[in-house]
Amino acid sequence: MMYRIWKKEFKGNELVIENGKVAKQADGAFVISYGDSKMLVTAVMDKRAKEGLDFFPLTVEYQEKFYAAGKIPGGFIKREGRPSENAILSARMIDRPIRPLFPQGFRVPVQIVATVLSVDPDNPPDILGITGASLALNVSPIPFDGIVAGVRIALIDGEYVFFPSDEKAKGAKIDLVVAGTKEAITMVEGEADEVEEEIMVEALMKAHDAIKELIEFEEEILSEFTVEKVEFTPPTLNEDVKKKLEEKVNVNELKKRLLTHGKLARDKEIGAYKTDIIDSLMEELKNEGTYEEDELKEINSLLNEEFEEMVKHTMRRMIVEENTRVDGRNPDEIRPITCELDLLPRAHGSALFTRGETQSLGVVTLGAQMDVQIIDTLLQEGEKRFMLHYNFPPYSVGETGRFGSPGRREIGHGHLAERALKRMIPEEEKFPYTIRVVSEILESNGSSSMATVCSGSLSLRAAGVPTKSHVAGIAMGLIFEPDKWVVLTDILGMEDHLGDMDFKVTGTRKGITAFQMDVKVGNVSEEIMKIALEKARIARNKILDLMYETIPEPRETLSPYAPIIKLTMVPVDKIGELIGPGGRNVKALSEKHDVELQIQEDGRVLVIGTDVEKVDNAIQEIEDMNREVKVGEEFLAKVTRVEPYGFFAELFAGKTGLVHVSKMGRHVKNVKDVIHVGDKVNVEVTGIDPTGKIQLRQILSEEEKARYSHSDTHSHSSHSNHSSHSSHSQHRGRYSDNKDGK
Repeated sequence: MMYRIWKKEFKGNELVIENGKVAKQADGAFVISYGDSKMLVTAVMDKRAKEGLDFFPLTVEYQEKFYAAGKIPGGFIKREGRPSENAILSARMIDRPIRPLFPQGFRVPVQIVATVLSVDPDNPPDILGITGASLALNVSPIPFDGIVAGVRIALIDGEYVFFPSDEKAKGAKIDLVVAGTKEAITMVEGEADEVEEEIMVEALMKAHDAIKELIEFEEEILSEFTVEKVEFTPPTLNEDVKKKLEEKVNVNELKKRLLTHGKLARDKEIGAYKTDIIDSLMEELKNEGTYEEDELKEINSLLNEEFEEMVKHTMRRMIVEENTRVDGRNPDEIRPITCELDLLPRAHGSALFTRGETQSLGVVTLGAQMDVQIIDTLLQEGEKRFMLHYNFPPYSVGETGRFGSPGRREIGHGHLAERALKRMIPEEEKFPYTIRVVSEILESNGSSSMATVCSGSLSLRAAGVPTKSHVAGIAMGLIFEPDKWVVLTDILGMEDHLGDMDFKVTGTRKGITAFQMDVKVGNVSEEIMKIALEKARIARNKILDLMYETIPEPRETLSPYAPIIKLTMVPVDKIGELIGPGGRNVKALSEKHDVELQIQEDGRVLVIGTDVEKVDNAIQEIEDMNREVKVGEEFLAKVTRVEPYGFFAELFAGKTGLVHVSKMGRHVKNVKDVIHVGDKVNVEVTGIDPTGKIQLRQILSEEEKARYSHSDTHSHSSHSNHSSHSSHSQHRGRYSDNKDGK
């Protein structure tokens, strides 16, 4: 295999694509470099189809190698293990745009592996995997129809930036991953800071222009390859059997069963109808004796698939011709919604959001700083204080299934809902809690991730989290027929499965906060997106009305079962003083006020307790310890020590000054006669010497001044009379003596 290399200047960096040097035994393999990021993407097809499968077994693996960032994995086991959440999300972003481009009915296992070999924090490699997978599939013998590419686009300070680093994208107004073909956008995933629909469409069009530029580069590369694709013709029913099936299916009867109320009842009615027809037809074919046993098994499988196609066609024509959906709604109608709060008495906040047959129980738990999620991935290290976890148990759709670690779908849906809500979470300085939201999907018939956004927003406010606004979510759909297309609001599971688009939009009254779109057809134009976004905005505001009626403002008090956590700050150079030798000071504070103190390197101090008064007292003492006293300040101080030359008074915790006897505002013979330990006195700071010692003067009230003045006057009068008498006597004595001496 010949080694080849292609280079292109693309959005501020050199994009380098290589083939033929490594992974030559894979069916297709390319190395893509952008900046210092480098990724190997391979495509391999199994040798034969797996029997009995009714789905396409495509797997996409995203391999994060810690050596790519010059790191050794943390923890006890020093090698890569389970994929991180970021790796799972990256794999999903590669999977979603390529999956619709495999031929219908293809059942041979295909595996795409994207391996990160080198990672540049300024140029994250994950989105390059979409382009790499497209190239690897197109040069391989694997049946694959189309060329796709993906970009990440962010709106930062009014400018569109492609492939921004995670650090740059933190404050972005829009942050999107967009993938598509030359003709149309087929996948979107991202978040926004309450942006208007017009700005979102503009960002998508900018992204599509960049995608088209990448696809032209792919076409240039692929033109140098001669590829022999594996021939694949999907198995089909012969015309005679197909005609017999069509004769047996009564379209009006099928419509009637499609309009059955309730998901499970509808599935049961359609399933029974299918079983009756196919069993009857199979019995006829057996009696004919035309087909062998193996042929009859294949015909049975194909009859089931053909019947499903008839259901799909009938449902779609009902919508485009009669404006009727299977649950009786018109295209723009939202299912009935109810919102309930406080279902769980011991949870810190809970809300049940029900929309039709989709139901999410949102539960909020508030924790301390120690409860944050530690992040240690290729590109990110740090902490995460807001988390949203989504659970989809099999009973929610009336099925049995395994329980264990969350699947890729659960992680993807949870991530979308978390992005929808995270910009509404208050800053740590305002609300110093770690916040975890869990969405339990109790019932599902479409749009469970959007129900999660709504239950999450309601439960946050019920828990007393001061969120900036409510956020609601809605899932839009599309039926694209040759003669007409229809955008659907609030799609059911069947409309998602048999329709052409799943378009999820979340936001506040101001604008969009998160966005996810998957399209199965290449006909979604700018016009369709604009109409879908506008219909989503209208529906979102209707849902928000109900949510605001349920809980218009965050509760002012927390659950009695939630920890009380308050934040204060100390200067960094005072942290050691707060901790004290061997932690003596902080331990004494904790024991005195019955609280826990968590001190951060930047001077943040979290005070955690169960009694708000004790927490407030601890904060006051911490703040007092680091408070600077200024000359001229006045305090109501507590006397702590009395000496003959004056007394010492505590202004606040850790700050004591001396009131000299001469600064007590009156003549005092014995300080201990007029001042006692524990007395409260008003004082003013008159000076602070270079060693930090504080000089004070006592401030007397008008009443005290009058009292002491009267006391001093009386004392002075008595003293004066006594002095005059003595003087007079002495004078008289001297005079007498003198006189007598004469």
